[in-house]
Amino acid sequence: MRLDHLSYASGPDGLASTAQRIGGLLGREFTDGGVHPRFGTRNMTLPLSGGTYLEIVEVLDHPASDKAPFGQAVRARSALGGGWLGWAVAVDDISVAEERLGRQAVRGSRHRPDGTELRWKQIGVNGLIADPQLPYFIQWEVPGDLHPSQGSDGSFSLACLEIAGDPQRVSEWLGETVEAPLEDVKVEWVAPHGTPGIIAVQVQTPSGLVRL
Repeated sequence: MRLDHLSYASGPDGLASTAQRIGGLLGREFTDGGVHPRFGTRNMTLPLSGGTYLEIVEVLDHPASDKAPFGQAVRARSALGGGWLGWAVAVDDISVAEERLGRQAVRGSRHRPDGTELRWKQIGVNGLIADPQLPYFIQWEVPGDLHPSQGSDGSFSLACLEIAGDPQRVSEWLGETVEAPLEDVKVEWVAPHGTPGIIAVQVQTPSGLVRL
């Protein structure tokens, strides 16, 4: 179990403008990740060192976005002006999470602009919707060299996660201590005074530390 990626819902200015704004703060452009047909969303990504990446995601005017929990989550966050949506942990065997949560994972896919198809299974987005401090689980079904973190030159890395929440609650959700997927990441836990979830993300860049 490890941190896979962080998701940011686009604001009212849309996916491209949000990606341009955040990419400008970081000093690196996001790349087009493609459409998630099963979820009614699309994304743009930026690889980080350590096998993780940032994702900016936008809901589409598509029936799938009303039915799929991920589409619902993105729509709700964007309706609030956009911002950090949540975090995902990668697992080797998602059946463990399926058994603990009592339901089946859903399949996801997207085609990159070059035509390459990425496939995975995910579960736990309903938990994120109910309690945004909770991550969801993902099991990739493509070779490691196709993971969205590929392409990182090591100059951009996740320095710190600021989360409003309770590490004990997250550990119970994960089925093991929260330090497991976040062992290489500094985490600052803040007691929530409103909605729990990611408050900010600190990224180390060639130009210094950037807080998003």
